This record gives sequence, structure tokens and C-alpha cells, in this order.
Amino acid sequence: MSFPDLLETYPGLDEGIRGKLTTNQPMSAVTWFRTGGPAQLMFQPADEDDLAAFLTRLPKEVPILPVGLGSNLLIRDGGLEGVVIRLSARGFGSIDQISETRLKAGAAVPDKRLSEAAAKAGLGGFAFYTGIPGGLGGALRMNAGAHGTETRDRMVELTAIDRDGNRHVLSNAEMGYAYRHSSASRDLVFTSAVFEGVPQDEMAVRQEMADVVDHREKAQPIREKTGGSTFKNPPGTSAWKEVDAAGCRGLRVGGAQMSEMHCNFMINTGSATGHDLELLGETVRSRVLKHSGIRLEWEIKRLGRFGDTGTVEPFLGLEGEAA
Repeated sequence: MSFPDLLETYPGLDEGIRGKLTTNQPMSAVTWFRTGGPAQLMFQPADEDDLAAFLTRLPKEVPILPVGLGSNLLIRDGGLEGVVIRLSARGFGSIDQISETRLKAGAAVPDKRLSEAAAKAGLGGFAFYTGIPGGLGGALRMNAGAHGTETRDRMVELTAIDRDGNRHVLSNAEMGYAYRHSSASRDLVFTSAVFEGVPQDEMAVRQEMADVVDHREKAQPIREKTGGSTFKNPPGTSAWKEVDAAGCRGLRVGGAQMSEMHCNFMINTGSATGHDLELLGETVRSRVLKHSGIRLEWEIKRLGRFGDTGTVEPFLGLEGEAA
């Protein structure tokens, strides 16, 4: 399917814009699952000023969605209405050491690249980012974490642009961080952030990074088309333990499968649709609820319109939980 061309609907939207605008961009080329319908319009701004100019001109009724590396996104087969904003490495991919213990990084920087920069600077506290396959924009939004450390433990402040093109600086406290959550407005596009580490010997930091990589390679299906952890860990237990106990390790729906290696990872075996993946996830949630009474919450973000295969109907006990 395709959407109406927003550049034709709103003449002048691209006037003076230096970044790249693409109509009906397939999201299957962006997400790690390699599934999903098109984005009505994708905008890759040249820099922060370019982003602000575009947002100032964009009508408020047109929804926006900032997307980074697409590692934890499940885009439905009907695609995304509105504008997907994807920050470029050229305009938003720099890392600068601004003090003895602080680094400023663009929101397009991959998480593992920040951990590498911190190691070179002799800063500890960033090794956990080595094992998170996403970008800093997403990490800042969802308080990404691993191995006992979260983004909120390292982030000092961030810069964002709002729908009126205004620049904001938000402190750590203003982000309202919780487990895999922030309360920041969805109308804000994060562009950069300042992070603080602790002085540490570079070789010791690199050993921590190597340990993270080793664990990830042994325990996670990193060479598959996956979106990382599918469900958040419930209080007092691990999501994978509940998935396993409910008999869902290796469970398949169409071309989608819960990994045999790590059963909280959902994978596209090669032919999965967005519908297959979401239906598999909801089937797992239903079985876990019936087995243990635990309501698993999605960690992967499911967005967009359902395609021709139809909606994913809610299961008994899960009604009213819209994506």
C-alpha cells in the first residue's frame, strides 16, 4: 500500500530544507525485523537547524515519529501515517569530550560507539551500552539499560526540538525516568545529550566491554532478524523465565518464532510479516497469563496501521491494552 504524498498535500513543506525527504519509504529497509509497511514521509535532517525549520513548517495535525536504528521497532504491515524523522550520522553523530568526566553525543550515535568513546577517554560506566543494539535517541527515550546499569545512571541533560522548532534542554530529573520508560513529551525530537562517567583505567573498561560482548554472543540470537528483548522483565522475575515456563520457547506463528537460544527474543525466520510477529507476541502473552497470572508488557514498540491480514485481536484477559 502507499499513502498520499505529503509534499503534494502541503505545498512548500520542503522549501529551503537541506535534508532528505522520501515519500512512502519502506520501513522494512529500516527495522531490524526487516518487516513493515511504508512511512508516509521520511525526513533525514541535515542538522538541528534544518530539523527546527521543517518542524516549524509542518502542520500540527501531521504526526511525527523519531526513529533511530530501528532495532526495537515492530512496524505493522499497513505502514506509518505522517512523518518519520531519522537523524543522520553526519548531522547528529558526533561525540565530544567536554570535561574530564563528561561526553556530549548526538542522538544518532549507536550505543556501542558511545561505550567505545568512553573507553578511549578512560571513563567507566558505559560498558553496558556495548550490548544494546540501538542508537542514543532511542536509549534516551526508553531509558535503555543492561547488566544493572540504565541510561538514567549516565545521562546529565539532553537537547530536544519541539513541534514549533524551539530548542529545549532537559535535565535528568525532567525526563521522569523509570524502568524502560521516560515521561518526556512525544512531540520532542532528541538531538544530543551529555553523559557522565567515572575515571577508570582503559584496559579495565575494555575488559568489561569484552565481557558484555561475550555474554551477548553466547546468550542472544544476535545474527538473526530480531528486535532484542520482546517483553519487559516483570517485578521479581525475568521475562524469558516466564516465556519458557509457559512452553513458548521456539513457538512459531507464520515466519515468526520465539528464539530457541533466548526465548525473550522474537525473530523473523525469513518470511515473517508484521502481523506474524505481533500475533506471536500476543500469543505468548496470553499463554504466560494463563500459566502464571503474569501480564507481560511489550518492550518492543509496535506502531502503524494493520495491513490486509487484519488486526491482532486481544486475547482473553488482555482486552483494552492498546498498543
